[in-house]
Amino acid sequence: MGPVRCRSDAGHRGRWGRISSLWGLVLGAVALIAALIGLLWMGGPGEEPAADRITMFCAAGLREPVERVARAYTDETGVEVDLQYGGSNTLLNQIEINKFDSADLYLAGDDFYTQEAVDRGLAAEVLPIAEMRLVVVVREGNPKGVESFDDLLRDDLTVSMPSPDQAAVGRAVRQVLEGQADGEGTRWDRLEEQVTRSGVFKPTVNDVANDVKVGAADVGIVWDFTAKASGYRDDLDPISLPELDGPPNLVSVAVLHASRQPTAALKFARYLTARDRGLPVFKEAGLQPVEGDVWADRPQITFFCGAVNRKAVETIVQEFAAREGVEVNTIYDGCGILTGRMKTIDDQRTDLGFPDIYMACDEYYLENVKEWFQDAASVSSTEIVIVVPKGNTKVSTLDNLLEPGVRVAVGQPDQCTIGALTRRLLAREGLYDRLKEKQGQPGEVVVEKSSSALLVPDVVTGHVDAAIAYHCDTLASQDAIDVVRIDSTLNQAIQPLSIARNSDHKALSRRLYNRVTSSPEAFTAAGFEFLLNRPSPIATTPEAEDAARVD
Repeated sequence: MGPVRCRSDAGHRGRWGRISSLWGLVLGAVALIAALIGLLWMGGPGEEPAADRITMFCAAGLREPVERVARAYTDETGVEVDLQYGGSNTLLNQIEINKFDSADLYLAGDDFYTQEAVDRGLAAEVLPIAEMRLVVVVREGNPKGVESFDDLLRDDLTVSMPSPDQAAVGRAVRQVLEGQADGEGTRWDRLEEQVTRSGVFKPTVNDVANDVKVGAADVGIVWDFTAKASGYRDDLDPISLPELDGPPNLVSVAVLHASRQPTAALKFARYLTARDRGLPVFKEAGLQPVEGDVWADRPQITFFCGAVNRKAVETIVQEFAAREGVEVNTIYDGCGILTGRMKTIDDQRTDLGFPDIYMACDEYYLENVKEWFQDAASVSSTEIVIVVPKGNTKVSTLDNLLEPGVRVAVGQPDQCTIGALTRRLLAREGLYDRLKEKQGQPGEVVVEKSSSALLVPDVVTGHVDAAIAYHCDTLASQDAIDVVRIDSTLNQAIQPLSIARNSDHKALSRRLYNRVTSSPEAFTAAGFEFLLNRPSPIATTPEAEDAARVD
């Protein structure tokens, strides 16, 4: 048997080898196809899988408009929206307890709760939706003749209202009435006593509206839009009382840190808050919607960014775009070039390339276009310095730049901010015209660069003996250069960030704005001083006036 078995193996070895090789190719092809399918399903490297369902915890009083928007979203995208209802505070507590196995989104009847979610580390982005106000509701025709706040305290009335420890309405009522003195206590003290005596605190605003509708209570306190909802408007009459007339409450939706699909959650949040998708539904329901963005499945925004900021913001922008599932068309260039481009775009239309958001290398270049932008935040600053080769002995002051044979590089003042700031600085010191004269003399080298990024390399390569540049641009070349500090009040560049007034994506741009202005580590690592997000209008400064005179 042994010899036969050996001959059989020998006779078939070539054929089985060929078959094994064929199976190897087949299995390899199958594996490759599976991998490609996997990549398509994942949406590409680094992206989350396409979602087929998202879950949102939602304030019960907002059920009617939210369900309408969710159905429309499912019809349009195929993504199911699982809605779970409750009082805003009750839902927040559930989210905190189950923070590692919770929903994707949290929609509250008061932005107090979404901010609480952020403060407790439960939520990231918060998107505003609409405003609503407090009203009293009675049965149709007002059979008990309720006309004033004092009427709510009558012995013959039963009052129902949401619990301030569970629902946004109750917290809002308590907040506005606690500030109103009434005898030895406050109006809240008296109302709380009346509700406890004659009525009951309910977990949601809909419970209160139902109490009044079916006659279990004579009076209720709800949101103004609740009284207009389809289930109540034919049975309830709303009454506005001046005592309840505080600042409007803001309905907002937050993306939860527990979400395993934040990009899908943000997409639905954008749909909810789009002025041509979710917001008209909220308006029809009786709320006052915010401005809102135009809806796009994958929106695009344009970010004009002065070249000096690139090292600080590039990663921030990339991470933001990936998380949001959007495209940020970022253009880095000299601010003179960027603002020049802005001035060629008709009516500052973002669909024609005008930026949705702009970060200048200095306030000077935002000042030039400030009428097209909202208030700005001064995000960071960097010092203006003289850069010289390592071991330099030729240049130790600005005056040395004028000496014969000293080769100099500066920014082109009409193309980049460092050029405009250098011109301003040298003009203050009485040196600018003299440097221009030197530039025209035979044998002298005074070169102008279109971008701050081109100045330090000229020193490193030995093309010039000195350059006036941003200190943050020197960090990568410290082994080859020395830095000479300039003693002047004009030796700082401050980088502002602002959103275009005409943008159709202000909310999306605001989230990018917030991401940039809350990233101190990125700016300090890039060599900037972070200015801790000090938002303020761009105003005319003495330095800006000096720059205008130099022009």
